[in-house]
Amino acid sequence: MIIVLLGYMASGKSTIGKKLANILDYSFQDLDDFIEKSENLTVKDIFSSKGEIYFRKLESQALETLLKNNESLVLALGGGTPCYGNNLELLKRDNVVSVYLKSSIPTIVSRIENEVSKRPLVAHLDNQDDLVEFIGKHLFERSQYYNKADFIVSTDDKSQKEISEAIISELF
Repeated sequence: MIIVLLGYMASGKSTIGKKLANILDYSFQDLDDFIEKSENLTVKDIFSSKGEIYFRKLESQALETLLKNNESLVLALGGGTPCYGNNLELLKRDNVVSVYLKSSIPTIVSRIENEVSKRPLVAHLDNQDDLVEFIGKHLFERSQYYNKADFIVSTDDKSQKEISEAIISELF
């Protein structure tokens, strides 16, 4: 089985993915890391040098490659992955279970407010009000994709252990 974690930036996809993989004795893969290794560039550099369309094509190809894998895998997607191309359809394969890690706007803001410059999507924002407004609008646009996941697990006010246990109880 491949467990795919999706959700907005800072929802805990990579952190929870690693913990979940460890608990279940599955492999773990972060889609952005996979792309960075294959391109020998950071996602930020791919966006700036080759553009978003190029990145989204790479992202779809990488997702398809990883989903063909027959090993037990926990895969953390990028925040935008389910929103482009046929990526959402790829997640409907028989061996794939998707989980939306749902985080509220205040939770997301609190997790990224000290690392805004490291997040290309929000690096241009100058203050917390702009950050809250951007995340709110963006999350609203993307939630229609996220909500199509097989399961939804809230991350607000929960420990990594509690989130992992909630996912496991949904799956098994």
